[in-house]
Amino acid sequence: MDFHNTDDSLTRRVRAFTDRVARLKANDLHYFNMPVTEVLPGMKVIVNGREMGMYASYSYLGLVGHPRINEAAKKAVDKFGTGTNGVRMLAGTLSIHKELEETIANFKHAEAAVTFSSGYVTNLTVISGLMGRGDYVFSDKLNHASIVDGCLMSGAEFRRFRHNDMDHLEGLLKNAPEGVTKMVIADAVFSMDGDIIDLPRIVALCKKYNAWLMIDEAHSVGVLGKTGTGIEEHFDMFGSIDIKMGTLSKTIPSVGGYIATNKDIATYLNHASRAYIFSAALPPAQAAAANEAFKVILDEPWRIERLNQNAKQFIGGLKGMGFDTMLTETAIVPVLCGEDDTAFAMTREAQHQDVFVLPVASPAVPQGLARLRATVTAVHEPSEIERAMDVIGVAGRKLGIIK
Repeated sequence: MDFHNTDDSLTRRVRAFTDRVARLKANDLHYFNMPVTEVLPGMKVIVNGREMGMYASYSYLGLVGHPRINEAAKKAVDKFGTGTNGVRMLAGTLSIHKELEETIANFKHAEAAVTFSSGYVTNLTVISGLMGRGDYVFSDKLNHASIVDGCLMSGAEFRRFRHNDMDHLEGLLKNAPEGVTKMVIADAVFSMDGDIIDLPRIVALCKKYNAWLMIDEAHSVGVLGKTGTGIEEHFDMFGSIDIKMGTLSKTIPSVGGYIATNKDIATYLNHASRAYIFSAALPPAQAAAANEAFKVILDEPWRIERLNQNAKQFIGGLKGMGFDTMLTETAIVPVLCGEDDTAFAMTREAQHQDVFVLPVASPAVPQGLARLRATVTAVHEPSEIERAMDVIGVAGRKLGIIK
């Protein structure tokens, strides 16, 4: 820290984090720039020259490297090149962008879809573009940071309800002034806990109090529903969500984000969303890869079945050992450790046995609720999951988390 001699608040914030990273490195504890140097078939990775089993992947259906998706991306490069001519509003829209948005709309049982350059940007621009001063937004306390930032950026009155607590949400909705525009926003599957929003109750409340409903499906597409289309299929409630947001970089092995909604809102976002107007269009290869991935999900339903089986095995096995996996029902499996350093030590012990898991510590989660955020996928073998659980179990006993 020699670029400034001053001891202002910025310098102190930067120093606090650099000191923390230095301490973690010095004690062979995980820090957040761990390099994954190569991704191998079958949920394996090369990390610092060592092959490890991957239990930190967002590729829930194991579609990274799928031959159909790879081929679609290659053909798009041959046809369109590697970039576009600019932003979507001007010269950047290609036929593959329109095709992708049509595919998403059909997959999500919506009238229309709009794509953006990232999932984070999608939440930021859609919430701030649709809501404004004098409006009210109601957000689950554990919603993703991009939702929180979008709510704050909108300038609307921001109210947070206790996690999945529909009674608390109803109280907040009831106390909002008469006649104001209201929107309720929640994750479908919560990224740190793995549990599912109470969609039937939240839909009923939105109807009762005349509120719009927006659901972030970043971790539910390919995970929930018999065919993997998401939370509406899971609860057999097609058409119940006004604005369905999703990412193209988790189950869908590409990059970007999208909104699936009615034609009027889509048209509005096409002309009023700052991220749509001022960001470059998705690269053709990434748009084509995402387009093909949605089709693969529908063509290969065995992947969703395998994912559900593997998640049950992993959650049940860890619970049987005595670990607290919180309220997870999905492929996201938190392993509660308590203090930050305990989660870092668990990560170290697991990675020393070639099981690649990652910790989540404060400020991403509250103090005392640090955890491993482990994930399983459709392409993990049951024997591989058993070994990973054994490794985590040994580490947990060594560190006193379980007996």
